[in-house]
Amino acid sequence: MDIKAHITGTIWKIERAVGDALDEDDVILIMESMKMEMPVEAPCDGTLTALLVKEGDAVQEGDVLAQIEED
Repeated sequence: MDIKAHITGTIWKIERAVGDALDEDDVILIMESMKMEMPVEAPCDGTLTALLVKEGDAVQEGDVLAQIEED
């Protein structure tokens, strides 16, 4: 399952690593947009299989940030 950016902004902090087990609503990373920090959360239980961004990257709304394999 692709995890997409819900806003245009910058990747401020990555909270999890590839291979981590995730519960629904766990924070994967934090984006910054207009001086506000916005968490990007896991939409389901699963395993983080890919991080497609790094801290400091600029992203557009709809860009794929990470991928999760659902349990």
